[in-house]
Amino acid sequence: MDDACSGQTFSHEARTLTEAEASKLQSDKKIVSEFKQNKLEQEAQKNWDIFYKRNTTKFFKDRHWTLREFQELLNDNSKDSKRVLLEVGCGVGNFMFPLLQEDSNLFIYACDFSKRAVQFVTEHPLFDSTRCVVFLCDITEDDLCVNVPPSSVDVVSMIFVLSAIHPDKMVLALKNIHKVLKSGGCILLRDYGLYDYAMLRFSSGHKLADNFYVRQDGTRAYYFSLETLRILMEQAGFTVTKTTYIQRETVNKKEGLCVPRIFVQGTFSKVS
Repeated sequence: MDDACSGQTFSHEARTLTEAEASKLQSDKKIVSEFKQNKLEQEAQKNWDIFYKRNTTKFFKDRHWTLREFQELLNDNSKDSKRVLLEVGCGVGNFMFPLLQEDSNLFIYACDFSKRAVQFVTEHPLFDSTRCVVFLCDITEDDLCVNVPPSSVDVVSMIFVLSAIHPDKMVLALKNIHKVLKSGGCILLRDYGLYDYAMLRFSSGHKLADNFYVRQDGTRAYYFSLETLRILMEQAGFTVTKTTYIQRETVNKKEGLCVPRIFVQGTFSKVS
């Protein structure tokens, strides 16, 4: 992983930090102890289960923007053309259910790290076992081919998922995904970008490694530069098709703030 702070640049094409922001990042040198980091890794699944127990299906909104942002999801072929999608980190179905409604020729495999999330998906009124298979999976350890046939998937979606995986295990997870993709298939990814407002809000004592932090609830988040993302994908055997930073502004009504959000987005192909 790259250390964005070591180069003293504190900027990229989507965001240049103020002096105060750069100073805060530069001075945050306190790293969470190895003992606590190991405990967080061991309890990662438990922490996500607690997250979904507390928030149920109400935390994330349905993602109706995906067809607009990812043209690869649009079915330009004949009406009889069946396509297969794998959603890694499906949560409670905010991505998959809008897609199933949009495209009647789409079959979805969906997996998540949390037992509660998987349960919420199967209990959703739009869940249809003839059109989707949902299963519990740790993609850093469990072989996806147990539930998904090798080289059978046209498109894989990873929406705010890779960032929750320990950086040392990201390439392993991506190689696991590589096995179930068809030649010519692709990964569609959106995730947290370097210098996102959420990254800058972490107080001292939450840093696990460069650009990697733990939230109050024990869940973790990595903040990507496009260069880091490109390196990870290439190490896993993918070809970079396109990458970009996405800039958004979110209004925090509670604090009366309009804050800059930075995301990374990309398409990565499996080439024979």
